[in-house]
Amino acid sequence: MATNHPIRFGVQTGQQNVSWEELVTLWSKADGWGYDSLWVFDHFYPIFVPDTTGPCMEGWTLLSALSQHTRHARIGALVNGNTYRNPCVTAKMAATLDNISGGRLNLGIGAGWFELEHRSFGVDFKTIPGRLQALDESLRIIKGMFTQDKTSLDGRHYKVVDAVCNPKPLSKPHPPILVGGQGEKTLLKIVARHADMWNSTGSDAERMRHLISVINRHCDVVGRNPDEIEKTVMMGLCYRAPREREQMMMAIVGAMSGKQPDEARKQIMIGDKQECLDTIERYMKAGVTHFIFMSIAPFPLDDFQRFAEDVMPVFRG
Repeated sequence: MATNHPIRFGVQTGQQNVSWEELVTLWSKADGWGYDSLWVFDHFYPIFVPDTTGPCMEGWTLLSALSQHTRHARIGALVNGNTYRNPCVTAKMAATLDNISGGRLNLGIGAGWFELEHRSFGVDFKTIPGRLQALDESLRIIKGMFTQDKTSLDGRHYKVVDAVCNPKPLSKPHPPILVGGQGEKTLLKIVARHADMWNSTGSDAERMRHLISVINRHCDVVGRNPDEIEKTVMMGLCYRAPREREQMMMAIVGAMSGKQPDEARKQIMIGDKQECLDTIERYMKAGVTHFIFMSIAPFPLDDFQRFAEDVMPVFRG
């Protein structure tokens, strides 16, 4: 599949049950190893664990601090929950962070999904259609505030009158907007309408091929060139690791995706250099060009470094 995007690699560090020092170490090292993008997540409680009361740092403040410990990689949250913040506040925060990071922000955003956080914090969880409609309205407001002197919108979820964002972001026309999700009828239509980047988490290459074909159809309807949208996938990394750790990773991913471990292996960046190159080739043929490795503490620093030294140079220059 033809694409106008280079092959890129990133790391997402879910900031649960981890120290500030551990995060700074990984981010500064990954930036030096040449990773293209570095991401936090946007949760207030730990996710996918039995105990949701453990330590979990807030994403925007953490990202702002981490931006000062990196120089090259683009930074962002994969992805911000739209429901947690008024879109005008999100636009102001994003413009500020884009300025203080030297124009390196990718603005990740999604409809929101973790009901416990909403219920616990008193944030309106809305219905699924309501969350999707609110996301669409937010993106209209945010893009307007990034690019216009004043922005107004009389929507079902937000009523904004002459909203101003000054200073504007450094990135022109605005920081790339990444929308995350897989809903084929509405979410991917929002991707086609608004996104510069799209992310799906834990999808194998065939699933990505299908979802990209859906995006292409939505782009036809809204009059957009689908090649303008960078397609990203988030997956686990288990590079040149002991067999026991490979089996553990395959079992975890299999349990999360409802697949047998051997099938789950196809949606992990796993094995030796050749197997990883084969995995990248499989996803490239589906239209994916940006691979983001999700990780929680304790971080496998050796995996990240070896992958950067062995595999990433194949796609540079």
